[in-house]
Amino acid sequence: MTQTPQDLPNSGPQSSSNAVDVENLVRSLRRKEGSWVEWGQACATLLKAGYSSNQIFEQTGFEPVQQNQVSVAAQVYTSLVNADATEEVRSHFWRKGSDVLYEFRILTQNERVAAATLVLSHNLDADDAHEIAKAVKEFSRIRPPAGFTNAAGDAVAYQCWKLAREKSDLQERSRLIARGLKLAASPTARQQIEQLLTDFTVVPKRTAPRLPVYRVEEEEDLPRIVPVAGQMPIATTDWQAVPLTEETGPFQLIKFSGTGAWITVPGWQVIRKAEDPVALLANSDRFPTPLQGQPEEVLIIADRAQRQWDADSYFLTDSNGNLELQWFEESPDIKLLAKVILVMRPKRIIEEDSVKDGWSIDE
Repeated sequence: MTQTPQDLPNSGPQSSSNAVDVENLVRSLRRKEGSWVEWGQACATLLKAGYSSNQIFEQTGFEPVQQNQVSVAAQVYTSLVNADATEEVRSHFWRKGSDVLYEFRILTQNERVAAATLVLSHNLDADDAHEIAKAVKEFSRIRPPAGFTNAAGDAVAYQCWKLAREKSDLQERSRLIARGLKLAASPTARQQIEQLLTDFTVVPKRTAPRLPVYRVEEEEDLPRIVPVAGQMPIATTDWQAVPLTEETGPFQLIKFSGTGAWITVPGWQVIRKAEDPVALLANSDRFPTPLQGQPEEVLIIADRAQRQWDADSYFLTDSNGNLELQWFEESPDIKLLAKVILVMRPKRIIEEDSVKDGWSIDE
C-alpha cells in the first residue's frame, strides 16, 4: 500500500538558517526515492542552495524541464494541502499528476483545489488540465453569466457553451456541447448548454481589436532630452552638478538615480489627450496577439486615468502581482489599471552612424 502523509509541511524549501543535506537530497533524487512531490521539493531546495539546473541534471539525471515541472507542481500540491483539499485529492496527487498540477500554477489557491477535484472526479489528463486552467482563469475575470456558477466545472462548461455557439460545423458543435454537459457542475449550467441542442443560431466570434501601433518614421520625430541647469544668473557649481545624460535603446531612454527612468515621445494627439500616461517597454512577440513582423522592442503608453472597459481597447491588469496586458471581449470582473493608448515601434535605422553624422551624403 502506498504511504500517504496526512499533513504535508506548509513550508517549502528549507530556510537558509537550516543546514541543507545536499548529499542526501542528491542521492534521493538519483534513486528516485519517495513521491514526485518530494522530488520537486528536493530540486527547489538544491536550487535555493546554489545548485544550477545543469548541475542537478548531471548528478541526478533529472532534466531541467522535469526539475521545473516537479518543483512548480510541488508548490501547487502544497497549496492544495494548505487549502484543506480532501484526503482523496491529496492522496491521488501525492502519487502522480505533476503534469496536471503544473498546469494549475496560474490559478489561485482555492481555484487549484476546485480544478484538481474536477480532474480527479472525471479522470482527466494534463491536456484537459491545461484547458481547465485556461477556462477557470478567464471565467474569474468576468461576471458569471446567467445559469453558470463559480464552480470549476461550470467555468469549463461556460467555455464550451461560448465556443459551441460560435461553431457552424455540427460535429465540432456537438463535441463541445457533449464536453460541456459532462463537466457542468450545476443543473442551471447544464440547462443552458442543453438549449444549444435545439437552438442552432451561430453567434460570430468577436475578434480582438488591433493594437494602436505607430512607428516613428521621420528622423525629426526622434526625441531628445536636454537637462536644465536653472535660470541665470547661476553658480558654476550648480552648472557643474548637472549630470551627464546618456541615452540608451531605440527610444533614447534616460535613467536617473532611483528605480525609474524618463523617456520622451512625440507629441501626437493621443499623447496630449492622456491625463496620466505611463510608459512600459516590452517585446512585440509577447502580446496576447503578437504583432506582425520581426520581434523587436516596443514602447507601450497606458493612461492610468482611463479605467473604464470598452471592447475595442486593451488594458493593463494585475496578475499575481505582475502587470498583464489583456483584451476582454466582455466587461471583466477585475480591476482595470490603465488603458493602452499607444504602442510605438522604433524608427528603422539602417545605418546608425548616418543619423549621428548630419553631413553624410548619399553617393
